[in-house]
Amino acid sequence: MSAPADSEPLSLTLERALDLLARGQLQPQGLLPWGSNYTFLVRITLDEMETAAIYKPRQGERPLWDFPDGTLCQREVAAFVVSRALDWFIVPPTVLRDGPHGIGMVQFYIDCNPAEHYFTLQEETRFHDQFKQIALFDLLINNADRKSGHCLRDENDHIWAIDHGVCFAVEPKLRTVIWEFAGQPLPERLVDALKAFRACFDQRDDPYFRALSQLLDKRELAALKRRADQLIQAGCFAEPLPGYRQIPWPPV
Repeated sequence: MSAPADSEPLSLTLERALDLLARGQLQPQGLLPWGSNYTFLVRITLDEMETAAIYKPRQGERPLWDFPDGTLCQREVAAFVVSRALDWFIVPPTVLRDGPHGIGMVQFYIDCNPAEHYFTLQEETRFHDQFKQIALFDLLINNADRKSGHCLRDENDHIWAIDHGVCFAVEPKLRTVIWEFAGQPLPERLVDALKAFRACFDQRDDPYFRALSQLLDKRELAALKRRADQLIQAGCFAEPLPGYRQIPWPPV
């Protein structure tokens, strides 16, 4: 899969970016200070290709009471698989691989202005379609931590979404700052993408289904399938649940 030639948001094709992330040599550049889990900036080189990337090793994950230990990196990769299966360029290319501190997720680095995020961009109508897509994506994967700062605008005005370690829980855990579209009907093109994604579950040899089966457990897969069905049937963006905190803290 690749984006249309006139809207390719990466300097490499998706396939080459994934190959670089999976097989390239990792050279740690330093530990990023703002993450709750160990997060490293690395350089990756493979032949003539080179890029910056984010590396989150499994052994650096902080234990959480509501997510099994050692699974956050897998959920980051699962979010990319879902984004790719939907044919949406939401999650930067992400792989699960060995690194200097063991198995972890490695994700293509998005060069952006750190002062920009959802709250600074939400009023610009040119970004509304992309934010609707991200809002629906979060509903589908049950994102428990969509902060404003997790939405990054690159130099091509493409909005990327990052930090998906606490997604795919079986129980409802949606926490997001993107509630502007609550109750609005889902655009037809997004519903069509949901239906195509839902069809993956009916073909056990589907590559996306096989990939998700290796990253999530059976109950989480069943919940993902159920949420897809519910969104297709409802045909609109969900409303906040009364009595339940559905905005992450801190929100940025």
